[in-house]
Amino acid sequence: MHVATPVTADGRSAPAWGKAHWVGVAQVVDGAVVSWRIDEVAWDESHDSGTHGSHHARIVRFLKDERIDAVVVDHMGEGMVRVMNTMGIPILTATPGDARASILAAVAAASRG
Repeated sequence: MHVATPVTADGRSAPAWGKAHWVGVAQVVDGAVVSWRIDEVAWDESHDSGTHGSHHARIVRFLKDERIDAVVVDHMGEGMVRVMNTMGIPILTATPGDARASILAAVAAASRG
C-alpha cells in the first residue's frame, strides 16, 4: 500500500494537505514501512496561484503518478475531500509527531474498522 501524508522537512506530521510544502510517501507492507521518502511539492506556494481546479489537478497528478492508495492527514478542504472520494482514495486520520508512526497508526486503525 502506498500512503502519502503532509510532513515537515524533518519527517514530522504537518497540518494540512492542500497547502503542504513536503509530502512523505511510504510503502506499507504487513504493518511496516518498507520504503519512505519526502518529496518537496510546494503546494503551499502554488495553492493561491490559478484556480482551485488547477491546484487540485496538480495534487491528482501527484496521487496518480505515485500510485497513492490512501492519504493520512488531519485537515483537508471540502473540495479536495470530494476529489479524493471521486478517486476512491481513503482519507485516514493523522496523529502528531513522527509521520511514519502516524501512517502506521492510521493504516492499522483503518484495517480494524
